[in-house]
Amino acid sequence: MLVGTYLLYAAVMVAVHPRIIYPFGADAFENPAFRQEVVSPRDVSIAISEGEDDLAVLFFMGNGGSLAYFTYSLNAHQEAGRTVAALEYRGGAGIEGRPSEQGLKADALAAYDWLAAQHDGPIAVHGFSLGTGLAIHVAARRDVAAILLDAPYTTLCALMTKGSYLPACYLPFVQKWRSLDDVPALSAPVLVQHGTADQLIPIAYGMDLADAMNAADLSVTFHGVEGASHNNLAGQAGYQDRINAFLSEITKE
Repeated sequence: MLVGTYLLYAAVMVAVHPRIIYPFGADAFENPAFRQEVVSPRDVSIAISEGEDDLAVLFFMGNGGSLAYFTYSLNAHQEAGRTVAALEYRGGAGIEGRPSEQGLKADALAAYDWLAAQHDGPIAVHGFSLGTGLAIHVAARRDVAAILLDAPYTTLCALMTKGSYLPACYLPFVQKWRSLDDVPALSAPVLVQHGTADQLIPIAYGMDLADAMNAADLSVTFHGVEGASHNNLAGQAGYQDRINAFLSEITKE
């Protein structure tokens, strides 16, 4: 009976896990500094604010699913004068569609291709939480100048395993988000910022990812942000300064 109950629990969790991964908010992103673009045959939604800096940043938010919740991260680039383009996720903030790992990754590549066609200079990718998987996915397949990762993970299915007591990385039909698999294809320098008090994605996951990147001979700068939790990382003192210093060194090369 216990085995049967566990198998039933596993089947239910496989069926409902997308709702857990993508609890997107409905708040629309309304910032007059940004204009909305719908691009590519996939009808990908992008919010873009143009700056004068030669470097543009393609931003991928976390699973809040609405850019309205990520103003600190967007402001970090706007205030530095960079063009920042942010992917708006299907199923959040009034954007039609249903999110999935495969679909979001395809949208992320389409967003990069559109931005690259519009912007003559180098492009960096910046991801937060869930979005770090998209930033890494794009950086493994497109030419990027830098990779910025806030509260990244090695594999999202490992976090699911910890939370569900199920072998999520081995279950069929589970969206696994294996960032580690893309590490060998990366070449750009990486900045990782991770809160020491992050309980949603503990800092050990970010450290393990950084270790894998170092082992792949990537240039990795890791900052453990003392006392920062998952949701207040971007609001901590020094967050923007670390980004600016890192990108300044990259653009000098």
